[in-house]
Amino acid sequence: MRTLELDADGWGDHRAGQHLDVRLTAEDGYQAERSYSIASAPGEPLAITVERLEDGEVSPYLVDEVRNGDVFEVRGPIGGYFVWDGDEPEPVLLIAGGAGVVPLAAIARQRARVGSKAPMRLLYSSRSWKDVIYRDQLETFGIELVYTLTREQPPDWKGYARRIDDELLSEVAFPAAESPRVYVCGSTHFVDAAADGLVRLGYDPMWVRTERFGATG
Repeated sequence: MRTLELDADGWGDHRAGQHLDVRLTAEDGYQAERSYSIASAPGEPLAITVERLEDGEVSPYLVDEVRNGDVFEVRGPIGGYFVWDGDEPEPVLLIAGGAGVVPLAAIARQRARVGSKAPMRLLYSSRSWKDVIYRDQLETFGIELVYTLTREQPPDWKGYARRIDDELLSEVAFPAAESPRVYVCGSTHFVDAAADGLVRLGYDPMWVRTERFGATG
């Protein structure tokens, strides 16, 4: 993983949860374009966090090769559905699978930036503790953190150690009566499992906003 801060000419402000497109152009004119969630909150320097994919066309360059002063194209901000501005009082449940934490961390940053008092809880599913992205930063955002490690746990681990299921959601989610706002981001299978589980718990589907990611962006 690598976080890149971008100096984008003409870039306006964005909303927490939005994404942008990155386009690279090779010397022979070949172009490749991928979408990346914006890692920063509105008002902060524009940043993206990129996970290196072994067979990727774009991520190996952004993670391994790009240096200060390199130039590529970005387009955005994109998206008005998976956003949170910080002016709603309802509790916010964030559910992340792996790199899906990136836009959710931007939402948590936005809460801290605007001084929102809305209760916010992040349920973060990762393969192991060393795979948790923003591990130190998350502790500074003033939100409640719940982790589940699905493959490997430290010897003294006291958190969850399984994939997200209905029982885990029932223990972690806010009561449906509080009309919480929910943002779920991860792989398609992960997002479907979490969203469907919340609906079975009595959540209104209109409260549950989802964002899926894959190898091709």
